[in-house]
Amino acid sequence: MAAKKSGSEMGVVLGLDVARYMGRWYEIASFPNFFQPRDGRDTRATYELMEDGATVHVLNETWSKGKRDYIEGTAYKADPSSEEAKLKVKFYVPPFLPIIPVVGDYWVLYVDDDYQYALVGEPRRKSLWILCRKTHIEEEVYNQLLEKAKEEGYDVAKLHKTPQSDPPPESDAAPTDSKGTWWFKSLFGK
Repeated sequence: MAAKKSGSEMGVVLGLDVARYMGRWYEIASFPNFFQPRDGRDTRATYELMEDGATVHVLNETWSKGKRDYIEGTAYKADPSSEEAKLKVKFYVPPFLPIIPVVGDYWVLYVDDDYQYALVGEPRRKSLWILCRKTHIEEEVYNQLLEKAKEEGYDVAKLHKTPQSDPPPESDAAPTDSKGTWWFKSLFGK
């Protein structure tokens, strides 16, 4: 997929096929975020296009200390008339008390022609994700994605690889932290 650059703004995918982008993506590496447990593993995102054809249901999952932590939200194009793959994601926090919406940027910086690998960031360059349809990625592809991230101005030294099990855990096979306490713990680095 071609990316467009103008000045210091990073290039994003043009003409993203949203329907092909749907489904499960495994987090291969990311910049650590305050909203994820520090010992999180088997982290993944599942995207499902909703009936309106414009809104995406987002399910982010991670496993920590044998428990499945998750948060759900929505994503939508920041500018519906634009060809650029600049999305907004909205989560309500804390998850068990959905009153405070947290909105963030989700820019698809690269996706391969087969929609198997993706590089996702945001305009401040404080978040970066390398995603793959499988739990593991070939080293050559990983290094190519690192190079693309560097070209877009990211400090790839901050990337942490996410431990992934093969086969991945089933969502309903682990106890779930349904109270959302993991969100508070992650704020304080526990």
